[in-house]
Amino acid sequence: MVYTLTFNPSLDYIVSVNHFMEGKVNRTSSERIVPGGKGINVSIVLANLGVQSIVLGFVAGFTGDEIERQLKKSGLLTRFIDVKNGLSRINVKMKNEMEQQEKNHKMNLIESEINGSGPLIGEEEMRQLMEILSELSKEDLLVISGSIPQTSKDSIYMDIMKKLGENQAKIVVDATGQLLINTLRYHPFLIKPNQDEMEEIFGVKMKDEETLIQYGRKLKEKGAKNVLISRAEKGAVLICEDGNVLVCKAPEGKAVNSVGAGDSMVAGFIAGYLKSGDEGYALKMGIAAGSASAFSENLATKEKVEKVFKKMGEFVCRE
Repeated sequence: MVYTLTFNPSLDYIVSVNHFMEGKVNRTSSERIVPGGKGINVSIVLANLGVQSIVLGFVAGFTGDEIERQLKKSGLLTRFIDVKNGLSRINVKMKNEMEQQEKNHKMNLIESEINGSGPLIGEEEMRQLMEILSELSKEDLLVISGSIPQTSKDSIYMDIMKKLGENQAKIVVDATGQLLINTLRYHPFLIKPNQDEMEEIFGVKMKDEETLIQYGRKLKEKGAKNVLISRAEKGAVLICEDGNVLVCKAPEGKAVNSVGAGDSMVAGFIAGYLKSGDEGYALKMGIAAGSASAFSENLATKEKVEKVFKKMGEFVCRE
């Protein structure tokens, strides 16, 4: 079974505003409210690709109730832990279409976000989580991704991996900075930094593919078994457990949505790997799923992933 863990789920209030004016009353041209959080996004895309998963995480208050209600309505399995203090966060994501005079009156889409903080997770709630995770076996795969509440320690992902032990479930980590670095000593099956996150970790500007591969190998040397580096419209680089490097370009298309593309790549990779056991096929599925979400208003469906996959070229293997 695949499990996804989201420490800080949200209700994402996604609105479009034409010609937003600061300090004025603005009206939305469209709006929707959907469950958010990186692990939740992974589970949604996995379900779209025919892979069942169980959504784990912490919820609080009426917003937490709504997150769980919507996910169950979509057919997802959940095992959330109720938190007594605080509310599950609401994230506001605004798409503002502005006319740029200096660009021959072309319309320019500006995306802005306001993210909430989330509830206070206590020792008892953490104990309940660890109890659930202790049930996982070697046959399971756990995806740990996203931000943590401000009150949680940067070592929390590492603590989970330490508790599970190296010989238990395969673990995929999609996190930034110290949250990610702390996990490497426990040998995650897969990590998925993007290019910006790589530059933040090492303090180095990575202008070309060679530099990305060089520093991706450093993350593997620190303990990651497989390193998947997403590069947006440029595709992705996969440094495999056996040391081979696979490079694959993304297909052409118009990006209309940046939310969830990276999570979709993780889901596509997992679905591809579970189906074939082949890293190259998993890489192509990851890029196809990430691109399909980027080309859509919503997260990728199976039909859109398959359509994008057919347009892709082959990956290149580099030793």
